[in-house]
Amino acid sequence: MKITTRPETRNTGTQELRSTVLNMSWIPFKIGQPKKQIVSKTVERDFEREYDKLQKLEDQTKKLHKDMKKSTEADLAMSKAAVKISADLLSNPLCEQDQAFLDSMTALDTAMKRMDSFNQEKVIQIQKTVIDPLKKYSGVFPSLNMAVKRREQALQDYKRLQSKVEKYEEKEKTGPVMVKLHQAREELRPVRDDFEAKNKQLLDEMPKFYYSRIDYFQPSFEALIRAQVVYFTEMYNIFSELTDQIDQAGLTDEQRERETEAKLSELRALSIVADD
Repeated sequence: MKITTRPETRNTGTQELRSTVLNMSWIPFKIGQPKKQIVSKTVERDFEREYDKLQKLEDQTKKLHKDMKKSTEADLAMSKAAVKISADLLSNPLCEQDQAFLDSMTALDTAMKRMDSFNQEKVIQIQKTVIDPLKKYSGVFPSLNMAVKRREQALQDYKRLQSKVEKYEEKEKTGPVMVKLHQAREELRPVRDDFEAKNKQLLDEMPKFYYSRIDYFQPSFEALIRAQVVYFTEMYNIFSELTDQIDQAGLTDEQRERETEAKLSELRALSIVADD
């Protein structure tokens, strides 16, 4: 049975499962450990190393999915706020008195609405090409964790029956003992085969799954970059047009700052705002 992907994610107690899997290798068994070494230390280290890499990958995938959702939500909130500000400025009473101000605010309001529209398109694209694939990828890990848990359970059954066989092998070879030894060996054989199959499957497929992440995520990240490039190219065009519409005087930022300071000084000079 291969480790396959599933589109949905479920809360299956991943943290508890991990703790169980990691602890099962050293919990003392009341029935006693077999004298025969069932799994070599090298194989067990390889297994733990590969599984640890997948646990970290799971955590990183979930964190990236969460961060991407926060990012798109913040993007939408930003553009909606910008539209709200431009609408408020457009409804300012000054627009009824100053045609130049009205023209500027109308241009700003149009630009903000265009920005919001392009931003929504960008977010929809990121949702389809990045966020949804991340969610589907996260949905694989519960199946993986369950496969590891089944492997660990098979290992404990293997140890239990191996210990049972060894117990009869150490007894005096009487008729009843030999019968029980034969029965124990027959009981052990399918359990041993089951563990070895599960162990081999995971050792073969965990590295493949880990390294397949590059091929899986590369199209998503390329789509993310393209979406951002398209969006910011449009933003450059929108705000360049806006600058041409409202920057009639052609003043530099330093000149505008000095002009603003001069106006502020005039306001401060009024008696109604003078300090007592």
